[in-house]
Amino acid sequence: MASQLADRPAHTAHYEDQYLSLMRRIWEGGSERRDRTGVGTRSLFGESMRFDLSGGQMPLITTKRVYWKTATRELLWFLTGETNIRPLVEQRVGIWNEWPHAAYVRETGEEISLNDFIARIADDAAFAARWGDLGPVYGKQWVDWPTYVPVGDGLFRKGEGINQVADLVNSLRDNPGSRRHILEGWNVAELDAMALPPCHKTYQFHVADGKLNGLMFQRSCDVALGLPFNLWSAALLQVMLAQQVGLEPGEFVWMGGDVHLYLNHEALVTEQLQRTPSGSPRLAILRKPDSIFAYRIEDFAVSDYAPQAHISAPVAV
Repeated sequence: MASQLADRPAHTAHYEDQYLSLMRRIWEGGSERRDRTGVGTRSLFGESMRFDLSGGQMPLITTKRVYWKTATRELLWFLTGETNIRPLVEQRVGIWNEWPHAAYVRETGEEISLNDFIARIADDAAFAARWGDLGPVYGKQWVDWPTYVPVGDGLFRKGEGINQVADLVNSLRDNPGSRRHILEGWNVAELDAMALPPCHKTYQFHVADGKLNGLMFQRSCDVALGLPFNLWSAALLQVMLAQQVGLEPGEFVWMGGDVHLYLNHEALVTEQLQRTPSGSPRLAILRKPDSIFAYRIEDFAVSDYAPQAHISAPVAV
């Protein structure tokens, strides 16, 4: 395999080089492991990357097309607290489609195609309510973390949910020196009810010199398909938060636990590592909404992004 992944010609250092270096190190030196999906991976443990977000810079991968509007729509969906895929389906966002489809086939025994299943989600609200929900995934934990209030005799009733995102905005604005600017998705009590436990599970923010720095920890990272989206989304959330609290975006730090490539992504890895990153895409936010929850897809514009061709690969469910 190493002979197929020959070094690219020398070029000026580019922010994307660290992503490609990580991909190469995993593929050439990662441990082969069985995994939940049965596909198998090559994996490294404990990796990090750092990106400068000043001046509109974003860690948008250029060696293949990343559909940043799709990733942005997913982030905005998280911020609504919604857990049903129907709003995404209506926007032609298919990131989460495979999980409810697999659950439907498993539970009903009906061999319905993914496309036909998604068409039913879009056309039938009752069907979507029954089969399109993912359980208490990301957005639910972000804006409605459950609480329980004792009512006596060892019994509890559900209390008012905690909006971590709203609290985070207030904390950044009112107490910037705090070391508790944290957004957490890993609710141990509800993991089994989720279609997929959170991969990008913990965010922490740090204010210094008028800048908002951010860190995202990802317990599990599909480097080929998931990570380009994750980098964009986490950086975008940081930029949105910075705008809301009157700070400039600073550095974005990505950290990964189990960082892996699926064995059936060989063609993608081989092709992408032959490519050379180029350009410096910039993000502009065209207005400042009154709330972190009021952004719309039209508020975001990317310039100077000329990616190379999309590279498709199967999703492991």
